Amino acid sequence: MVKLIALLQSYKSQEDGATAIEYALIAAGIALAIAAAVYAFGDVLIGQFETMGDTLENGPS
Repeated sequence: MVKLIALLQSYKSQEDGATAIEYALIAAGIALAIAAAVYAFGDVLIGQFETMGDTLENGPS
């Protein structure tokens, strides 16, 4: 019984899982920020690339 209590106490004091969860939350936050930036500025970037492509094809106006 004492071994079981000692095992439970050592399991309770481990923090390895908490670190993994923290890294997962950070990665999810970064992914969310990237998705929001692409959603917000996607149309503007497409327009900029189309303008640059037209300029390269036709020369400066």
